[in-house]
Amino acid sequence: MREYDLEERTSSFGIGIITFAKAVPRNQITNSLVDQLVRSGTSVGANYCEANESVSKKDFKHKIAICAKEAKETKHWLRMIVAAEPQCRDEAETLWREAKELHLIFAAIKRNCNTSKDV
Repeated sequence: MREYDLEERTSSFGIGIITFAKAVPRNQITNSLVDQLVRSGTSVGANYCEANESVSKKDFKHKIAICAKEAKETKHWLRMIVAAEPQCRDEAETLWREAKELHLIFAAIKRNCNTSKDV
């Protein structure tokens, strides 16, 4: 079985978001959308790093919940950018799928924390 390194995966996702953001045509509409996308898309990995260094199980659960929230928010901003700039659809869809997978992973981790008696 292949081991998955979520820290590396979320970092690669953030880099993909940055690369995509640099390619989006900038205008009055996309400026704020791209800014929001970069904030949420890069926040997934940052919060995962913080979760790994958490001081308690409660802190871990909180940071993982933020990871899930930011991944879900990233999907929203990708959809809005495609609405504003339809030519960005193909790359946005690839990132949207990864954001969806990350959201599902973090939501499952959070659920597992909820069923743990130690949290």
